[in-house]
Amino acid sequence: MQVNTTEQKPKKLLDRVRDAIRIKHSFYQTEKTYVQWIRRYILFHNKRHFSEMNGEELNTFLTYLAVDEKVAASTQNQALCAILFLYREVLQQELDLNLDAVRAS
Repeated sequence: MQVNTTEQKPKKLLDRVRDAIRIKHSFYQTEKTYVQWIRRYILFHNKRHFSEMNGEELNTFLTYLAVDEKVAASTQNQALCAILFLYREVLQQELDLNLDAVRAS
């Protein structure tokens, strides 16, 4: 008799995001949008681990969107919601959040 010693690999972060969104029965478009914003946030910070980042990195990203990318306020808010969802629902941690990012107009 053989013992099954294969262990499942932990899911990748963006797959965990998708799962969390699906559990909440959100629209597919919301899932795609949140994953896209989270991916951009990760790449913007050169794939740093989330345990090394806090609200300061979120402020930097949101300011970048407003100043350099010149996104609309609703787009910046969408990015904020996606990243907060990541931290609160997927990673289950609160950010040390003091929003002082430049806000889009």
